[in-house]
Amino acid sequence: MTDERRPTNEAPVRPRTRTEHPKAAVTSRRTPALAAAGCTALLLALTACTGPSSASGGKNGDTPPPARARTQAGTAGTPVPRGTGSRVPYDFNGDGHRDLVVNELVKAPQDSHGDDAGIGVVYGTDDRARPLDPATRQLLSARANAAKSGDTLPAAFEAESACDLDRDGFTDLIVSTDPPYNGIGAPPVPLQILFGSPRGLTGRAVTVRIPQQARFGNEWPEQPVCGDFDGDGRADLAVTASAGRVTFLHGPFTRTGAPRSADLLPDGGPYLYAPEPGRDTDGDGYDDLVAATSPHAPGRPGRGTLLLGSPKGPARPGGAYAFAAEKLPSAPLKATGATRTALLDHGDYDADKKPDTVVRTYRGERQDLIALYPAGNTDRPLLTFSTALFLP
Repeated sequence: MTDERRPTNEAPVRPRTRTEHPKAAVTSRRTPALAAAGCTALLLALTACTGPSSASGGKNGDTPPPARARTQAGTAGTPVPRGTGSRVPYDFNGDGHRDLVVNELVKAPQDSHGDDAGIGVVYGTDDRARPLDPATRQLLSARANAAKSGDTLPAAFEAESACDLDRDGFTDLIVSTDPPYNGIGAPPVPLQILFGSPRGLTGRAVTVRIPQQARFGNEWPEQPVCGDFDGDGRADLAVTASAGRVTFLHGPFTRTGAPRSADLLPDGGPYLYAPEPGRDTDGDGYDDLVAATSPHAPGRPGRGTLLLGSPKGPARPGGAYAFAAEKLPSAPLKATGATRTALLDHGDYDADKKPDTVVRTYRGERQDLIALYPAGNTDRPLLTFSTALFLP
């Protein structure tokens, strides 16, 4: 799903669709494609949710922090290491280690409203035996990190893609929101950018600026996919437009969310994805794009149409494309009843230049376990943790 040779990447998150009815917009974007979950009773001990190699505590088996240690929006359980910039994918703090982004965090038992807590970020480490440290984490939320639409903060705030859009050496996060819309004319752009920094993802996001000439029709611009589609070494964004068109935003982007330039391409689809596992399918130096008529879940079979990269972006027809099915290992979640497992990411977390596998096994909305398996070994995870870590 990712190409470790390139600095641009797409975060492994679920697709979204918008409706044209303004009152239905929030509901349509917040319907889960998979139900996340976490240990009941807020994990009286975090180790109760861990597998054979628990990462609930500090590095090297240190005593874990209390299960109810508060994680405020935009803060970490332990300080985020300061980086100086890197070309490692998903490296939000630029310290040379890959980080993990998770949507749809588990819900607390007393959460009767079922609101999403936000976006969870777990930062990478230099410990190859434990390449993620759940104690070093951030909770990003609309209230703390989203840009307003006029005077209104969005209710939805979910990660979509990740790449270094401004070329400063720190990966940036593209999120989807639900700005207010009166149903007249073209809807506002729901996509925002939260920029990386030496302290990770901090501060307020900015709305992606899509020039009017690069929009078409009255559908919501969605499905952002990162890639160097025009082969100039800078990260671009491809976004959906109406009637199967693609809005192509040339990077780099300014810190106000504006692309260098933008074009409207004729061929595409309502769903856009990066090819798996490598973005440049034909090795010509241009990242490619997959357009599909139905949603695709990572690791599952699916079909689409390949759009080949070129100096003008993903504009050359590439024929039919098939996503291959993948047999996923299950995180060792101790739960009674049926569970499901979803692929979160393939990426090099332990710096051995081989893609590791991150999966999430869950039951309902209150139990889950994330497991990181090293490349070529799905028998025993390097570490496990629950997203209940992010509960207040």
